[in-house]
Amino acid sequence: MADKNKKGIRLNRFLSMCGICSRRKADELIINGLIKINNKTINTLGHIVFSEDKVFFKGREILPERKKYILLNKPTGYITTMKDERGRQTVMSLIKDACKERLVPVGRLDKQTTGLLLFTNDGILAKKMTHPRYQVKKTYQLLLDKPLKKIDFLNIIKGLKLPDGFVMVDAIKYINSDHRKIQIELHVGKNRIVRRLFSFIGYTVIELDRTGYAFLTQKNLPLGKWRALTLEELSTLQQET
Repeated sequence: MADKNKKGIRLNRFLSMCGICSRRKADELIINGLIKINNKTINTLGHIVFSEDKVFFKGREILPERKKYILLNKPTGYITTMKDERGRQTVMSLIKDACKERLVPVGRLDKQTTGLLLFTNDGILAKKMTHPRYQVKKTYQLLLDKPLKKIDFLNIIKGLKLPDGFVMVDAIKYINSDHRKIQIELHVGKNRIVRRLFSFIGYTVIELDRTGYAFLTQKNLPLGKWRALTLEELSTLQQET
């Protein structure tokens, strides 16, 4: 067995890094004796894996996955979850052929919202992209049920106090002459924040499209399609977060 003075990682995290399952599920696999390290069955939690160890699941050696980063232009009708007990369509079906690694969506878009959604198996980057500290900018275009009044436009700029806290936007502008179509930029990551923001001042969002995520855009990415991030995009993303 490896020298305990060396730095290693917990077994459940290692299993997650290999794309086998989540850390919580990994604990169940360990307790049920389905994991071996160097041909020794491990059935207690907290075990540490070292670089020279060989880990086996169901008799097959497993290794950490290569990091993957997929950008999807999500259509309506799909929920942002790994699986759904009610049998509804999930975003995972749209990227099922992207790679063999187990990816998870970064953040959420509700069922009727379209636009950019990032998937990765890089837990560190995913956490940074969703943490308020890093203030990752999101850009949305939306269609309202009625024209946005100038007074409400100005109140949004000043900031609004919703039941769960004060919300400031980074930018807002009209993008058509009847003032029903709006573009908004914000870094707030609260659930359904754009719909709730306008609902709070008496408007219903009819259509909602996330057109920008950090510096990423929908350029050359049709609705319902995905692509891998380029090395240049990944480098910029890592620098920004």
